[in-house]
Amino acid sequence: MKTDTIIRNEGMQILLKNLGLVEAERFIMLIQKEPFDYTKWQENLFEDMSIEEISKKAADFRVKNIR
Repeated sequence: MKTDTIIRNEGMQILLKNLGLVEAERFIMLIQKEPFDYTKWQENLFEDMSIEEISKKAADFRVKNIR
């Protein structure tokens, strides 16, 4: 299991890689401004997808991100 520090560091690296510095900072500010309930958010995240679609997306993501 990863420590909170590792998760924070990896998350920040992902944000920086995909959004760049300015947009990553904006994202963090947006998250801090709004009350955010991850559990409620993720309940509907894959609502319109079948388990097969979710599995395919995960497999595709893994293939693209294997180093």
